[in-house]
Amino acid sequence: MTDETDSPEWKFKERDIAILRELTRDPQLSSRELTTILAEEYDIEVSHVTVSESIREMRNEGVFREAIIPNEEYYIFGLFEFKFNPEHFADSWRAAMEYIRDDPNTLFYFLSDGEYQWKTVMMFPNRQAESQWIHEFYKEHGDVIDNIRNSVVHNVLKFRTDPEIFEGLNDEHME
Repeated sequence: MTDETDSPEWKFKERDIAILRELTRDPQLSSRELTTILAEEYDIEVSHVTVSESIREMRNEGVFREAIIPNEEYYIFGLFEFKFNPEHFADSWRAAMEYIRDDPNTLFYFLSDGEYQWKTVMMFPNRQAESQWIHEFYKEHGDVIDNIRNSVVHNVLKFRTDPEIFEGLNDEHME
């Protein structure tokens, strides 16, 4: 299994793209069902064993990640942006970064440019828990953070990956 920071080295076949697209539509499809769809929709004839092996190999190589994401009705979501205090950054940045990254409330964490360089989408059971998290974070790591800007994410209108996202992989990565 690849480390989360490693880029996968994968040579995409037309079959792989089709499998990814169909699993995006319905992650519960069996390899037998996928074999039928590949034949009917893509004119790709392979065995269910080949489909199963392809999925396993792509997963092991890190081509895609599997995550369980609860229905957005169960949690509130927030976009958090972290601005650094340069005075204490060199001594404290790693502990603060790992705290955010490893926190169970963190759904998605990334680095960006600009004034607020760490950003995360977090989920909490309620606003009080979110407020408590901010309080605890400042108590533990306030020396490295100049400001946390958080935005309430409400009325989530799209919460999925569309199969069409994989269309570009054919042009760029296919052997």
